[in-house]
Amino acid sequence: MAEQGIAYSADKATAYRQLADEIAAVVAGETSRTARYATTVSLLKAAFGERFFWCGFYEVDPRKERELVVGPYQGTLGCLRIPFAKGVCGACATARETIIVPDVHVFPGHIACDSVSNSEIVVPVFDTNGALVSVLDVDSTSFAAFDEIDARGLEAACRAMMAG
Repeated sequence: MAEQGIAYSADKATAYRQLADEIAAVVAGETSRTARYATTVSLLKAAFGERFFWCGFYEVDPRKERELVVGPYQGTLGCLRIPFAKGVCGACATARETIIVPDVHVFPGHIACDSVSNSEIVVPVFDTNGALVSVLDVDSTSFAAFDEIDARGLEAACRAMMAG
């Protein structure tokens, strides 16, 4: 049976593969990073619905070393700025690797932008030169909502978004 909200396939891994292909096709040739981010968030929300309570990008601010600033997102009000030293997004930006948090309430230094979020996954986004340009942040109201399939799928979606 299909997971609620997935518009692509009954299988989550297949859904992510189809989604990465769609992202690549839609953003091909687009030079605006903002347009790429906004389109990717829209497609993720359409695919995964309410499972993705909050979904968006925090961009590395080139004017402030080691700080993220909110970019395109869908969901309730997001934090405007996040230092690399704070929260799951900051930890991801510092480590430059995907972080899955089954219970955000026990994550040291978690920033509660919305108190109904209970689990989170954050994926680093790199430009074609390998520089960190943003992180993709996805929150869920459910505990332990994300797994390795989500991690690999969201990483592939981000690569597809940046490649075209």
